[in-house]
Amino acid sequence: MPRKPKDDTRSVYDKALGLLARRDHSTRELKTKLAVRGHAAGEASEAIDRLKEQEYQSDDRFAASLARRRAGQGYGPRRIAAELKSHGLADPAIREAIAAVDIDWQAMASAQLRRRHGAAAPADHDERARRADFLLRRGFDPATVRAVTRADVGDPG
Repeated sequence: MPRKPKDDTRSVYDKALGLLARRDHSTRELKTKLAVRGHAAGEASEAIDRLKEQEYQSDDRFAASLARRRAGQGYGPRRIAAELKSHGLADPAIREAIAAVDIDWQAMASAQLRRRHGAAAPADHDERARRADFLLRRGFDPATVRAVTRADVGDPG
């Protein structure tokens, strides 16, 4: 039985659709993956536009999905926003996706702190600062970190 030629016969559209079948991708991510596979930017853009028209690709849906997933993993809104920004999404779409998550960020930060450090109160100021740094790295804003740790934190960004 003759072997089928390797992937060379698949169109750009088919490859992009195959990527979307596995998980949602942002427009930027799809363009990058198609470029790596040797497709011209124009062809990739046309295929992605077609996928958008058919509602197979949506940056808004991608943003909402990623925001929910990262919030479920215990990340704060700043970290989620930075990741969405790295995928080429606009600020209004980022704000909308984070607002749609509908989470009590302070309760989430408190839960992350308990998971990482237990229920015991910090022994000293240095321990309180380490806990605050942990939450800041997870992407929680300084006001939330201050409320949860009662530590004096600066705004890093």
